[in-house]
Amino acid sequence: MALLQANKDLISTGIKEFNVLLNQQVFPNPPIPEEAMVTMVNDWVNFYINYYRQKMVGEQQEQEKALQELQQELNTLSAPFLEKYRAFLKHL
Repeated sequence: MALLQANKDLISTGIKEFNVLLNQQVFPNPPIPEEAMVTMVNDWVNFYINYYRQKMVGEQQEQEKALQELQQELNTLSAPFLEKYRAFLKHL
């Protein structure tokens, strides 16, 4: 089943907004533990999923597929951010 164009547009918008959020982050001083940062990033992903859940259109199955795709994309975007944070912690 192909995603509806409106949902594709929402996914694209969500990805762009999440990328901006990640790019705006300044690593805390004093640093927080890696596990706390992972939890925080997961909370951000969940926030975006819950926000966009209300905006998805189509039948339930179409909405769920779009949300799964959005979640996968957000997780993919967050991986390099978390790697960068791990590197930051190692250099302290």
